[in-house]
This record gives sequence, C-alpha cells and structure tokens, in this order.
Amino acid sequence: MGERAPPRGRRRRTLAHGYAAAVVWARWLILVTVVGGTVAAVIQLPGLAGSRAGLSGLVGSGNPAIQAQLDAVARFGLPLLSRTAVVQHDPDGLDPFVQADTVLRALEVDKRTLEAGGAPDSELLLAYPLVNTPLLFPGVDKPYTTIVSYLFIAPTANLGEQDLIAHEYAAGLKRPEGGLVGVTGTIPLQVAQGRIVSESLPLVELATLAAIALIVGLSFRSVVAPMITLVTAAVGYLLADRALGLVGELTGFSAPTQLQPVVVALMLGITTDYSIFFLSGLQRRLREGHSGHDAVRDGVAEYLPIVVVAGLTVAAGVTTLLVAESALFQAFGPGLAITVLVGLAVSTTMVPALLAILGRWTFWPAAGPPAPRDPAGSAPSRLAHTVVPTRFLKIIGRRPVAGAVCVVVLGLLVAASLPLGGLRAAVSPVDTLPADDPVREAAEAAGAGFAPGIIAPTALVVAESGVTAERDKLSELERLLEEQPDVAGVLGPTDQPLPRELGLFLAPDGGAARYLLVLDSDPLGAGAIDGLGELRQRMPALLAAAGLPVAEVSFAGDTALGLSLVDTAAGDLVRVAVAVLLVDLLLLIVFLRALVAPLYLLATSVLAVGASLGLTTWFFQDLLGRDGLIFYVPFAAAVLLISLGSDYNIFSVGYIWEEARRRPLPGALVVAVPRSTRAINAAGITLATSFALVALIPVAPFEELAFAVAIGVLIDAFVVRSLLVPALISLVGRASGWPGRRLTHRPEVQRG
Repeated sequence: MGERAPPRGRRRRTLAHGYAAAVVWARWLILVTVVGGTVAAVIQLPGLAGSRAGLSGLVGSGNPAIQAQLDAVARFGLPLLSRTAVVQHDPDGLDPFVQADTVLRALEVDKRTLEAGGAPDSELLLAYPLVNTPLLFPGVDKPYTTIVSYLFIAPTANLGEQDLIAHEYAAGLKRPEGGLVGVTGTIPLQVAQGRIVSESLPLVELATLAAIALIVGLSFRSVVAPMITLVTAAVGYLLADRALGLVGELTGFSAPTQLQPVVVALMLGITTDYSIFFLSGLQRRLREGHSGHDAVRDGVAEYLPIVVVAGLTVAAGVTTLLVAESALFQAFGPGLAITVLVGLAVSTTMVPALLAILGRWTFWPAAGPPAPRDPAGSAPSRLAHTVVPTRFLKIIGRRPVAGAVCVVVLGLLVAASLPLGGLRAAVSPVDTLPADDPVREAAEAAGAGFAPGIIAPTALVVAESGVTAERDKLSELERLLEEQPDVAGVLGPTDQPLPRELGLFLAPDGGAARYLLVLDSDPLGAGAIDGLGELRQRMPALLAAAGLPVAEVSFAGDTALGLSLVDTAAGDLVRVAVAVLLVDLLLLIVFLRALVAPLYLLATSVLAVGASLGLTTWFFQDLLGRDGLIFYVPFAAAVLLISLGSDYNIFSVGYIWEEARRRPLPGALVVAVPRSTRAINAAGITLATSFALVALIPVAPFEELAFAVAIGVLIDAFVVRSLLVPALISLVGRASGWPGRRLTHRPEVQRG
C-alpha cells in the first residue's frame, strides 16, 4: 500500500481531509480571527456605499455622444443640452402672469452670467424656459399649458448638488402655486434611483435573511443551522463591502449604484449555498453514525473540493466582464468577482469552524436514531426524497426513455427562449421609477404639454465651412427633421431667441449649426433609442435633400449616449460570451477530466439562460408592456447564470463521476443524483429567493434582474440539473468521460 503512489483522486481527498482536520483543530482560533477581522474592517475601511456612482460616471469621456457634446460647447460657446429641468403644468392653461414671471426668473440668471462674462459666481449658469406655444410646436394639442425651464449647471457640481440647485431654483419661482409640478431630467432620475436603492436596501437585506432562515430551517428541521448560514452571510457581506470600498479607494474603481443590491443578493445566495453543502455533508455523516468531530471532518472533506472549484468557477466567470469595452460592465466584473471570492473564503473557514464547535447541536432540535441506509448502501434513504423520484432515475437509465426526456425538456427550453428574439434595449426610462415618484410625475406632466422626449432632447450638430450663412438650407433641414418618425418637434436656427453671437444655434465662427430634437417617446427608452439609430442612418439622405451633402453631423444628448451604450453592449456580448464560455468550459474539463460532458453541460447552461431571458422578455415586454429591458440586465443575468450553472454542474456531475467508478452508470445515477439534487434544490431555492427579493427595490432594473436570475436559477436547479443532465448522461453513456477514464467501472473499487 505504501509502495505505490496514491491515485490522483486519493491525493485530492487527502489534501481535503488535511484541511478539514486543521479547521476542526483550530476552530476557535478561526472563529475569533474571522470575527475580529470583520470588526476591524468595518471600523477602519470604507464601504461600497461611499464609492457608488451613477451610470453616467461609468461611460467615459471617449464616448462619441459625450465627445460631441464637449465639442459643441467649445464651438458654440453656450451649452444647449440640459439634464435637469423645472416643470410647470396646468391642463387648463397657465396664467399669463405665471408665464411672465417664469421668463423673468430665467432672464435674471442669464443676465447674471452675461454680466460675469460667462463665469458667474453661482453654479447655475443659464435657465432657458420653453413654453408649449403653437409657434415653436405647431402640433401641440393644448398650447400654453406647460413650461419646461432647462437649467444649465456647472459640470463641477456632482449629481446631488445639481439636483439641489434645481430644487432651489424651483422654490425661487415667484408663483410656485401656478402649476409647479417639480424637477425632472436624467440627473434627478439618477438621484431618485440612488435614493430609492438606499431606502429599500435594508428591507431587501432583512427580507433575504428571513427567507434564508426559513428555507434552511425547514430543509434541515433545525433552528441552529439557519443561524450558521445567516452569520456567515452577514460576515461575508460586511467583508465584501469593505473589500470593494478599499479597492475603490486604492484604484479609483467607481462602483455603480446598481452593484450594491446585486452584491447583497450574490453574497447571501452563495454563502448560503456553500453552507447548505457543508451542512448536508455533516448531516449525512451524523445519520450514518459518525461521531461529532469525525463527522465534521469527513463532511467538510467531501464537499470542500467541489465548493472551492465551484466558487472559483463563478469568480472566473464574472471576471470575464473585464474583456468588455463598456466601463459599466468592467465595473461589474471585479465587484462581483471580489464578492464571490470573499464569500468562498468565509464559507470554507467560518462554516466548518462553527460546525466543529456545535457538532450535533447544529441540527437542534431535530433528534432521533441514525437513518437507515438505502439499498445501495451509500446514502440515507431520506436523501432520495427530492423532486426527482428514485423510480424515475431507474427508468431514465434506459436510453429510449432518456432520449425522450431530452427531447421534451430541450423543446420546452427552446420554446421559452423564443421571446428573446423580440428583446429591445432601454437605458433608464423614467418609468423605471415608481408611479408616484415626483421626478416621474414631473416628466409625465412635461410630456403631456410637449412630448415625452422634452425632458432630455437630442442635439444634432451640422458642421461645414460657412454653413451659418446658408439659412434657407438650414431651414429646409429643420423642416425635414420635423417630418421624421419619432420626432415630435425641432428647435433650430429659425427659432434663435438670443443674439447670434451668443452661439445658441449658430456657431460664432460660422462653421456649424445645431438643432434640438424632441422625440415622441421617453428619451432613454427602447423606442427613442431605436428611433435615433434609424434617424442616424437616414441623415446622409436628409442632408443631401436640404442641399448640404458634404456637411458632417454628430449627435449629443442622453438618447445618443444611450444608443452608444446599447451599441457597445451588443459588441461586448460576443466578446464576453466567448470569454465566459471558454473559462467555464476549461474549468469543467479540468475538474471532470473529460471533454464530451463539459461540452453538453455548458450547452445546457446556455439553454437555461436563453429560457430565463426569454421568459423575462415575455413577462416585462409582452405581459407588462414595458418599452424594452434595461440594456445591462440581460448581460449581467447571463454571465451570472452561466457561471452559477457551471457551479451546479460541478456539484452534481462530480458525484455521478465518483459513483460511476464503483458501479455501472445507471446505478451511479440512482445513487448520486438524489444525493446532489436535494442539496442543489435547497441551494437553488435559496439563491433564487435571494435574487427575487431584490425586486423589493421598486425600480425597473432591479425588478428585471431579480426576475431573470431567480427564474434562471430555478430552471437550472429543478429542470436542467434534476432532469436534463441525468438524461443526457444516460443517453451519451460512458462516452461522456472521453478522453478520460473516470467513468470506467472498476468493481474492485470500494467505498473508503
């Protein structure tokens, strides 16, 4: 026995047993170290909340829409685009005195800026009130009912300061009772979203913790086991939050507001998943009659390699977001990877230590004699009580039955994926806010008087030497633009309200003119983004028809920015998809030491992702009637689900591979699948619940991401891993292990 080197699998088990024995021995030291380190981190390190930024802070100055806006300001001298506006609206018509007072209030600000030579002491540079008159907007239904006062604020002011300046301006109107609705625009929208996230996050955390406690408690019939998972999840979240804050402080990493709820759900989900795996190992050993510390050591050693490889797989999968060009995805990648690695470290240290300290008390008040073994002699019969009956697993060992199951399940997954073909991408429409939010109410009032696009118009710059002298051609282009689909109104050189030398619509150097396009739908919705993309394609023909065939055009504004983000995301999709699939495939090949099985296992994960995104598209677009999904939601959900799917692949197939070395493959399925499926089902329910509760944040991106990931995890755990994967393994047979020999049945191998 000592003359031959132990098999590779035996060396791996020896290393796992050595680690498990060390954790059992140093259990109190580990617990004190983890708790002390957490307290020190919370006290001394910054948190993620201190480094959060809105989406606009993650775009980058190299974005074409932002560069076009910077170039326009430098050329014209005055900004034309405003991301903040004050709205006054009265469906019965605004009092003429209210209109006059609003115009005078704006002139006070403009005069102060002009007298200061364009550099006033106040951060409010200009105010530009726009009344829905028939002269400016001929198609308006009810004229003189709405005033939208665009505010041009110094870019040195942050989002919160700009929002405060806008509210102070609104409060300074002489007749606020005359139809003042509130402040709106894309900056107030981002501020409102951040506020809602901050207010809702404690509820999400509490609800998730309560759900985890209930699920784990019912699964193990214990009140102590849930406490272990909750303490581990809480410690993991606190450490991940501080780690992300520290990384942000050291590297300038700007974490988006959208990241924190995902960090909460991911941390609570994965730490609970891994805790469930270790708890299952301990429970099985105790039911088999092992003593406390021996049961902990053997249970931890059994699950440790799987948990470590699974955690590294998820971390590697989300890290592939770094290959994206979008700064938003690049920010999500490291944030999620750090979260997973911290959760893995806490789960593999704190959970085994707590199990070693508590022993049998882990499952209090459950008590009773050890459960009898099943006929195979490997696992207690109680573990076979999963959503997949043992009788079905025996039948599925027959290839015709396995083939029929594969056809049915694959057909259902493909059918669920079909709505994905109609997916439309939005950025951050105002209806992502709750219906009673003041920012949304102000936007709807502005849209009622003008058009929805009035809250964030698009600037079109036409550049050609001497173009400002071509007034007839510029007027013709304005007329043509007004006739375009998705365009509700146009302001341009023919509507010049200020002296030409101030450069509102005509550049002082005579080489450029610009137009303000008001779209007929939410400027950050899918309809406006798609419409602007089509207009961009038609511009060469429109310029030629207006007599300006050689002029160059550029677009600026939030819709142009959204179009650029969506285009970049489409390009990132291929790069990230290839990267995440290659990384997960490589890890599956290394772990399973096979090539065939990893290929079809990864294919099942892709199908599960397609089904979840198809159902998400159907639910929100077709059933609820939303104007597209937020562009990063399908992207983030797909990466998370593929990575988590590989996590469950490693856990479930690893058991089948191990049992197949001891018995024929059909028998291995009967023994291994119930053992893994019960834990995967409990873990899947917990992870799905963690993400589902993110929907308690009443903002569309979180509702969509919560639905997509929750439904995807349930499909993966209860359909793919419980039904499709066993059927595929039965159908392909021992060829699944090619070119390795781990599926080669060796009867002499006995359970150790």
